[in-house]
Amino acid sequence: MTSAPTNPLEVPPYQIQPLIASVLPGYQSPNESGVQVRCAQALGTEIYVGCSNGELLRYALHADNPNTPESYQLVSRQDLPTPKPIEEITLLPSISRALVFQDRQIHIYTLPSLDPVPPTLIKPVRNVVTFAVDDQHARRPPPVDPSYPVEPVEFCVIKRSSVSCFSLKERLLFQKEIPFQSGILMARRSGKYLCVLVADDKTYGIIDLQISSLVPLLPLSQAPTMGPSDPVLKPLITVISENEFLILSWTGASTLGVFITGDGDPVRGTLEWPSHPEAICLDYPYITTLLPNGNIEIHSVETQSIVQVVPAQPVSPTPSPRSATFSVEFAVRRNLVACANRYFVPSTKRSEKMKITRVRLLRNTMITANQMEDPARWRDSAIELPDE
Repeated sequence: MTSAPTNPLEVPPYQIQPLIASVLPGYQSPNESGVQVRCAQALGTEIYVGCSNGELLRYALHADNPNTPESYQLVSRQDLPTPKPIEEITLLPSISRALVFQDRQIHIYTLPSLDPVPPTLIKPVRNVVTFAVDDQHARRPPPVDPSYPVEPVEFCVIKRSSVSCFSLKERLLFQKEIPFQSGILMARRSGKYLCVLVADDKTYGIIDLQISSLVPLLPLSQAPTMGPSDPVLKPLITVISENEFLILSWTGASTLGVFITGDGDPVRGTLEWPSHPEAICLDYPYITTLLPNGNIEIHSVETQSIVQVVPAQPVSPTPSPRSATFSVEFAVRRNLVACANRYFVPSTKRSEKMKITRVRLLRNTMITANQMEDPARWRDSAIELPDE
């Protein structure tokens, strides 16, 4: 196993591009020094940020002047019902809704304004451990024609001893409840399949939502014993396709990524990391993982080979107060977030190569064969455009 590309691509698939230079210092008051960013999502020209104090921030892409690139600027901020951390934001552009998870409740907001849906129309879902939107539904783009009917979005709400299935459009409709006494810590849904980590024995499994059956898979840790020096393991599941998931399991020496079908059968090969990742995302055909040392590793789904490593980003070196040496600190990367639909990234990369160029058009409406053979005879003419 290696942490470097064995066959690196000539053009790496990813680069780091800052979107918001500093989120919190730009708005918080002096008594809010402990506020942290807990989650974020992006769609089109909007970025939504959830904070540890229960505030929901909305950024939009604006241009300061014609001579500078556009940048994301804070356009609104609002408080959720309680000042507790916002754990997750899930965007549903096909129905113009956002699910915001905080304090064991799912609140529903409209997109892009983030206005709360009135509780008289849809009440918050309570007593939630975690939830899982159908990945295929979350990837539906915004409607092109607002008058065209849209399909509802389905998702599962994990409670302490059950799984509740819902459908959301103008209203929130309860579909059914599946008892599950063992408890679930994490879940990802694709179609009729729900891939979960069972709370009782920390084992991955797949629930068929149509027949309410569970297929047990690998344990989160395959190590014989867990000692005090072993890492704290996060359950990590990501959806690959309509009938395929990727689950990560610690062996005691490294972490394996195993591709599993909805029926519980292994497919493809396996991925491997020297340490247990902090986060994982799919951007087909690549799997992107954040490691504890701050490195970001990118693997190919098709070949399972590592194609790029984005090293931890150092900040400016600072002098040590008691010596002439310098210490280099690294910017802390806390998480990776997969955005199911596209968003805009302003960038000045290679902008120096962009310049205005004068182009002369052809005046003559017809060009003879002789002129085509000798471009010098007509290059100073211009094509006459018809009137609109």
